Amino acid sequence: MNDMRLDWSDVRVFLAIARCGTLGRAAKQLGQTQPTMGRRLRALEETLGHTLFQRTSDGFVLTDDGAAVFAYAERMEEEALGFTRALTGKETQLSGLLRVSSSDWFGIHVLAPVFARFLAQHPGISIELLTDSRLYNLARHEADLLFRIVPFEESDIIQRKLMRIDYALYGHVDIAPPSLGNGAGHALISMDSAFGSLPDVEWIKRMLPGARIVFGSNNRGVQARMCAEKSGLAVLPCLLGDMTPGIRRIDLGEAPPGRDVWLGYHRDLRRVARLRALLDVTIDALAKP
Repeated sequence: MNDMRLDWSDVRVFLAIARCGTLGRAAKQLGQTQPTMGRRLRALEETLGHTLFQRTSDGFVLTDDGAAVFAYAERMEEEALGFTRALTGKETQLSGLLRVSSSDWFGIHVLAPVFARFLAQHPGISIELLTDSRLYNLARHEADLLFRIVPFEESDIIQRKLMRIDYALYGHVDIAPPSLGNGAGHALISMDSAFGSLPDVEWIKRMLPGARIVFGSNNRGVQARMCAEKSGLAVLPCLLGDMTPGIRRIDLGEAPPGRDVWLGYHRDLRRVARLRALLDVTIDALAKP
């Protein structure tokens, strides 16, 4: 044990498998192949002399030994990432990559035009925009800048409320009736069941209790397209609904609840020039006084 030499890259493999549950997803997260991931895990287990995972038909499950060292591995990760962030935070050149995460529709309709203007002004910088439902971890450097609809709770994240998003009920221009009553006989397009407790979902159920949800998706762009295809009524962000051809707002006498958009980044990156430049352009374009 005194001669044991841990390879940090093998510990990263251990953490990725523990978090993802399968070699495939872990390999995708780290940008490696499944055989490489399996080989690195076996090497780590041989070095430690302990089996860290139970291999099951559903994936990899931590053994008691694996669970016992998981917290230590996370602390190693935090120190390694802090080492990297401390150096990254001193970068002053307007060049390099920025990884940004947001929801799909917000990335397409709100951020993309801003980013296009920014990149035209700063040709040495590149942006990678990640638009999915996963909550990326800023401390683990999975992204440099996040946009989301709930505030950040972590003490090491610098955040600000960027803007307020209004929502409205939409229907196709040809079939949206002037009065919906309690919604009986009408179809609704809504979020999928995993997001059934969102404020706008609860609002439409309260306003049109007789309507039936016929289609659900966690993608607002898909909801807007289904509404334009005459599949039903949908509550949409106005920035998306108003620019979707073929649909119009429907007034029920009460507007759906709006949402705030927050941006956040790790405090260690606050002096990175390319991030500061992107923040300045984004806030100037989108923040409301």
